[in-house]
Amino acid sequence: MNAGSLHGLAAGDLSMFGHDPWWLVVLKAVFCFVFVLVTVLLTIVFERKILGWMQLRIGPNRHGPWGLLQSLADGVKLMLKEDLVVRRADKAVYVLAPVVAAIPAFMAIAVIPFGPAGDEVSVFGHRTAMQLTDLPIAILYILATASVGIYGIVLGGWSSGSTYPLLGGLRSCAQMISYEIAMGLSFAAVFLYSGSMSTSAIVEAQHNRWYVLLLPVSFVIYVIAMVGETNRAPFDLPESEGDLVGGFNTEYSSIKFAMFMLAEYVNMVTVSSVAVTLFLGGWRAPYPLSLWEGANHGWWPLLWYVAKVAALLFFFIWIRATLPRLRYDQFMKLGWKVLIPVSMVWLMLVATVRALRNEDYDFRTIVLYVAGAVLVILLLSFVADVFRGRGKEDAEQAGDGGEFDPMAGGYPVPPLPGQTLPPVPRRASRRDRELIVSGGVDTVRDGKEGDGAC
Repeated sequence: MNAGSLHGLAAGDLSMFGHDPWWLVVLKAVFCFVFVLVTVLLTIVFERKILGWMQLRIGPNRHGPWGLLQSLADGVKLMLKEDLVVRRADKAVYVLAPVVAAIPAFMAIAVIPFGPAGDEVSVFGHRTAMQLTDLPIAILYILATASVGIYGIVLGGWSSGSTYPLLGGLRSCAQMISYEIAMGLSFAAVFLYSGSMSTSAIVEAQHNRWYVLLLPVSFVIYVIAMVGETNRAPFDLPESEGDLVGGFNTEYSSIKFAMFMLAEYVNMVTVSSVAVTLFLGGWRAPYPLSLWEGANHGWWPLLWYVAKVAALLFFFIWIRATLPRLRYDQFMKLGWKVLIPVSMVWLMLVATVRALRNEDYDFRTIVLYVAGAVLVILLLSFVADVFRGRGKEDAEQAGDGGEFDPMAGGYPVPPLPGQTLPPVPRRASRRDRELIVSGGVDTVRDGKEGDGAC
């Protein structure tokens, strides 16, 4: 391993955790909860104001100075609304589903480092790390909590006893399965470089260079997967208003609806924090501020962490205002046919480079090996496309000359390759129409001609 990985492994010593007094642990837990909650309230306000600015309209400006209390007003309004429970709902699951969706969203922040573990800060005279806790498998803990949160959405859609919420819950389940795989593969490349699954060790391993520069493909895959994981536009298919009326939360109101919305925005903060920790240096100061020796000591790392999370939350808002919603087939095709194959190939390349570096191969030799592998993959892809194109041409030629009956199976079907729809008969023009005399030979009724009835 290189010096960066050894440094990260040395910093992965978790012996500094677990020695705080109980009141300090409670204080840090309350700080994490309040930090996420305040961030969510500000995110909702600034999302509405930024969307108004991007769409050339007025954002919220009534509640509080510059409309900053709009989120608080929305929360009070939702709490005071009538709490309805539909008659066909499974009441126990119906009530617990929003809780199951919201609580795991808060749990992941427990292992996110706000500052260096080795550089403790003073809180009421006690020295402590700026992190609630850490685990040797902290990233797996984050994936586990994210997977549990999806049960709230699925159960909320199923327990409502309605068709559209059920479809939204099933969509969310399929969405989670497809995008969790790509997300996990993007994490694996980080594990290979850092040599650890501990969040504090991963941040320490980026002391020379952030992983967004070393692993750009993994970063792009994770960014796409995190947008799909949080059900945000343009990937908000589980709650798309156009075809599901609101999705899994259609039958919810009042505080239960607010908890579903809270879970979505808390998940935005969580996945942004994970992106900052794994790829953007965590609490480390960006260049050129990193040239200052005190930039990564004391309380300054908390500022850099918050600034990076805010930048990613702005990215969420930006793409919502910019990109249209995908169709569901396009969305699933992106996950299974693009993100997963690309992440697997990229992971193989990263593993190959790491293995060659561990064997002390020269950098030029590694570049040649990797370039050769890429050329072989591109050549195989080109050959496959050529044969696929020939297969399509043969299918089109085989389809020529065949009569197409769109109602052959009893219901409308599209034409096969090479087949065309029959021409639509047009009504005769006025000049071609002939006046039919009542009772004449052209009058037909019940198969009889000229019976005198029209």
